[in-house]
Amino acid sequence: MERIETVEFTNMCMICDGSRVVVIDRKKRDWPGVTFPGGHVEPGESFTDAVIREVQEETGLNIRSPQLCGIKDWCENQCRFVVLLYKATCFDGELRSSPEGRVWWEDIADLPKLKLSLDMCDMLRVFTEEALSEFFYYQEGSAWKYDLK
Repeated sequence: MERIETVEFTNMCMICDGSRVVVIDRKKRDWPGVTFPGGHVEPGESFTDAVIREVQEETGLNIRSPQLCGIKDWCENQCRFVVLLYKATCFDGELRSSPEGRVWWEDIADLPKLKLSLDMCDMLRVFTEEALSEFFYYQEGSAWKYDLK
């Protein structure tokens, strides 16, 4: 059995200020809708530096000490995709939108009322429930399903 696989790393960060969180209405065709800011980890970049950079690029905020709280992962086309999920409560800067999409503060309790990205409502549980650390997609026949672990 081959132990080496191709992996693509990305990240996502829930920035909290009390009960409010920063959201972005992402314009990408492959995953549109309201979600948390984040993006790709560049080759040779640390995971923490990548989430700090992505949040700054997409929101204008400078986060400090982001905490890894879980992962989202799946395998497709002979590649494993891993989204590192972070939380941040320490930040400064002024919130501003970017070409990635409009950003704003939203009460976390109101997130289910928004047009969220695919499966974001369930993925939110990995950010908020300490007993969960993984959102795992898998294929069953031609259908995609997921487990929260």
